[in-house]
Amino acid sequence: MSVDRVHVRAPGKLNLFFEVGGVQDDGYHDVASAYQAVSLYEDVWATPSDEFTIAVSGTVDVSGVPADDRNLALRAARLVAKKAGFGGGVHLDIVKHVPVAGGMGGGSADAAAALVACDALWGTDLGPAELHRLAARLGADVPFSLLGGTAIGTGRGDQLSPALAKGRFDWVVVPSDEGLSTPEVYAHLDELRAHPDIRPAVRVPDVDPGVLHALRAGDPVSLAEALRNDLQAAALSLRPDLRDLLERGDARPSALAGIVSGSGPTIAFLAADPESALDLQVTLSAEGYEALHVHGPVAGARILSS
Repeated sequence: MSVDRVHVRAPGKLNLFFEVGGVQDDGYHDVASAYQAVSLYEDVWATPSDEFTIAVSGTVDVSGVPADDRNLALRAARLVAKKAGFGGGVHLDIVKHVPVAGGMGGGSADAAAALVACDALWGTDLGPAELHRLAARLGADVPFSLLGGTAIGTGRGDQLSPALAKGRFDWVVVPSDEGLSTPEVYAHLDELRAHPDIRPAVRVPDVDPGVLHALRAGDPVSLAEALRNDLQAAALSLRPDLRDLLERGDARPSALAGIVSGSGPTIAFLAADPESALDLQVTLSAEGYEALHVHGPVAGARILSS
């Protein structure tokens, strides 16, 4: 049975650990990632239409977000329609709160939300397994946006295994006005790895067991010691100004550690507890940075109303 309007919310993510293998024949890299969904969300409303259309707004700069078939959410809607044999269309209203091109998976969250919203709007009842398969066709981060919580991703990052995470982890994220291109960051990492002072590519990426132990124990101090992102060197090389922010945050006693989120340029600082995160947020805000206090893990894409 179809409905008139569906509202779905999907979270942004942080990569607590990101190991990148060498470039493959198809130009992609195998990775091993520990994802955590955090309380910075994308909202998508789906309403019936004869065509596939989209409108994008938000609390972040959306001027660079495409409103045509380059948009992952619109492509997600078309995939659901094709898979289900649905002959109509949909209008998607997207309200973004995750930084655009910031390494937090905002576009992937939009796509995950669109998959869930269109499935519910049209009553196609594709089921979680089929939605996951469609998500994997859209990009490596989209399946995790459906799943949420904390998970280990291997292969292209879309082969997911839920990871036990006890309690709550508090983060302060600092977005940037200027985004970074994920393909450009990967390409630059390959260039850097030609130099002997940069960590070489690994044959089969794997997540450090220390990350899993810290998550299971709910121990932010141990997690801070295990944070790692192979893309960080490339992101900092392309954006040297981010290094100053990392050093400023790391120097604060309320920050346990800082890391570039995904391909950047968003920087995420892990705090010991909500009070420490609030203190760091206030401090960085006073220094002129936009700082947001978020926590994880949170649920993946879910229907709020229909």
